[in-house]
Amino acid sequence: MHPAKSVIFFTTASGAGYGMLAWLAVFAWADLLPADRLFGLVAFGLAFVLVVGGLLSSTFHLGHPERAWRAMSQWKSSWLSREGLAAVLTFIPTGLFAASWVFLEDHGGLAGYLGLLGALMSLVTVYFTSMIYASLKAIPAWSNRWTPPAYLILSLATGALLVAVMAGMFALSGLAVLLKVAFVALVFGLVIKLIYWASRNSAAPVSTSGTATGLEPFGKVGLIEAPHTESNYLLEEMGFKVARKHASKLRQIAISLGFVVPLAVLAMMIWLPVQGHVFWLVASTLSCSAGLIAERWLFFAEAKHVVTLYYGNEGV
Repeated sequence: MHPAKSVIFFTTASGAGYGMLAWLAVFAWADLLPADRLFGLVAFGLAFVLVVGGLLSSTFHLGHPERAWRAMSQWKSSWLSREGLAAVLTFIPTGLFAASWVFLEDHGGLAGYLGLLGALMSLVTVYFTSMIYASLKAIPAWSNRWTPPAYLILSLATGALLVAVMAGMFALSGLAVLLKVAFVALVFGLVIKLIYWASRNSAAPVSTSGTATGLEPFGKVGLIEAPHTESNYLLEEMGFKVARKHASKLRQIAISLGFVVPLAVLAMMIWLPVQGHVFWLVASTLSCSAGLIAERWLFFAEAKHVVTLYYGNEGV
């Protein structure tokens, strides 16, 4: 599949933003974050910018972005509609929770319950996003049981890392616990992503030219000549190819920058006395962001649509 930049930004940015909203509520409930006005303003400001920016960027891939709101009308049958509706509804509890934190400097009681509800709805929204892809059986690489867990854990991992950065900038007392949570979330993210890639590598083709035409019992099926002589929309959007050697290098980059470097920095900060922790936290966040962009680019680029069988692909 063609990896659209707007969709890559949407899935990474909004995932991180929703992860932040979830952890802000949980950490506040656990009394690890103070109800400080300035901290709340900066933290929620960043979270909402990531969420809103990601959601807006997702409309750039549409032929008519001005009609995007109509997608929410099909929530009974469409994961895209469910995601859009959940994204809008999530702003209600999270917005009220943020307002209580910033204007009243209170994140307990009713506000705390609203925050936890917002955290749950944030994760539901991320799950709905993952199901947009996991529900597409015509793209076996996405129709994988590890796709939703990968989206959820990466959202939580990046969100935890960003909240830890905020806590480091404000020199909050709960930073040590937040660093450990981010470390564990990144470990789980790496494990699940490796499992996803392993399942992709070991999976047998779901469909071939032989099974698609019903001619498999008679021998190997191949093209006599190409269906047409010029490129078209299907080839550009669904016939995108990435060389195996390049895919392998990009996986290594995703693992190194997205997980190994941030984990090394977090481990250093947790178990060794280091100076300049804000610098190291920001550096690890930038590294993680670059790695996850590579990971998400591969998620789209490596996926093959069954329609490519019509153009000579041996199997998907």
